[in-house]
Amino acid sequence: MPHIEPSELLRRFGREECAHEPLYAALCGIAATDTRALTLLAEAPPEQRKVNLLLAALHERVLAGAAPELAVYYRSTGGGREPDALLAPALSACLEREWPVLVWQMRHGATQTNEVARGAALWPALGDVAQATGVRDLALLDFGCSAGLNLGVDHYALRYSDAHGARYERGPAPDGRRAEIESLWLGDAPPPAGNWRVVSRDGLDPAPVDLADPERLRWLQACLWPHDAARRERLARAAAQLRSLPHKVTRADDCVAAIEPWLRALPEGVQPVLLTSWVLYYLSGAELVRLRATVDGLCRSHGLAWICGELPALSACDGIAPPLPDLPAGEVVASATLWTLRRAGADGLVERVLGWSHPHGRWVAWCAAAGPG
Repeated sequence: MPHIEPSELLRRFGREECAHEPLYAALCGIAATDTRALTLLAEAPPEQRKVNLLLAALHERVLAGAAPELAVYYRSTGGGREPDALLAPALSACLEREWPVLVWQMRHGATQTNEVARGAALWPALGDVAQATGVRDLALLDFGCSAGLNLGVDHYALRYSDAHGARYERGPAPDGRRAEIESLWLGDAPPPAGNWRVVSRDGLDPAPVDLADPERLRWLQACLWPHDAARRERLARAAAQLRSLPHKVTRADDCVAAIEPWLRALPEGVQPVLLTSWVLYYLSGAELVRLRATVDGLCRSHGLAWICGELPALSACDGIAPPLPDLPAGEVVASATLWTLRRAGADGLVERVLGWSHPHGRWVAWCAAAGPG
């Protein structure tokens, strides 16, 4: 991967990723010419040197009440001021005063959202696993799970709508406490019903988030974009729900090596499912090669099924990704997520493209499920 200067990383991110967040677009432009901000971005390890980590670190200081100059611009703390000439000095003041904390976050932090609304794509993907394997009881392992919020997907209220005005309800009904996911369905057929159940919920992460720790929960909120109140509410509800569900999130320095012991501990008769969603982005090239080789071996030896939701260049897909469907106006094609399913079939490894989605689940374009085989 070619080296990109930090200033260009910031400009590109602001230009390509911040259409729905003018504050972040403005901050990226300012930081691209701010020596201290560029130095801060360079403090992150190479594999974590992402603009959204810098933005999350700043947002965390705002949520903590430590950056009042910036807080007036952040809707997440009740601000609403549009970016103006005072934003640059506000950023400088925050960098000056909060430098030690910000450096620590850049050196040791990671953007750990595991966006709950990806459940809009995970729901049909799990249905595809059950359909393809003929096994209804699924054991789910979320690799790089952060707090493990995707593990509660079957307990969230999913509501799909299509371009013709039809609406489809999946999962339990809303009750004012459940996490609610709204998504535009672009599939040829309606979203599949829940012909499966999650009987085991586990996650692996080198630095998992403890949902009982207010500071760690604040970091999850900081990884969300300031304008999006719906995502903040959904995260808070999902966190409360997951705390009441039987599940286990394990800290593992070597998450790849921890997959096989998890498989060996499962009861007979369940279908093991590995989930990776926007986590391969953070692996080095060597780590990615090792993960793929390990998972392929476990698909053959233990019947593992791998659901992968990533950028096309990083996905499990060996073939050519299908073209994107016509997307709603204003959607960014560059961040579209490709979902694939990889497992062992009668004639060796089988891989199938399941569909596309928005990285935060705003739309889902799905292919029809295949039968057992």
